[in-house]
Amino acid sequence: MSTFEQVRYIIATTLKVPEEKITETTKSEDIGAWDSLGHVHLMMALEQTFDILLEVEDFPALNSVQAITGYLKEHGIH
Repeated sequence: MSTFEQVRYIIATTLKVPEEKITETTKSEDIGAWDSLGHVHLMMALEQTFDILLEVEDFPALNSVQAITGYLKEHGIH
């Protein structure tokens, strides 16, 4: 499973939206459930899934599929 596929699955299950709605260009504003609380839940799900610790300062920048997958790749997760 690619990083994108994993991220898509995490977003879909965490925010309870169909996976088909999530593409590589999806941004937080494209999904109604991706509000501030949803974002925190999403960050926690990413930490658990990829066994990483995200810095709270990084949370605001991780507001799209592209930003999340890029961040993961920068930190050695492929």
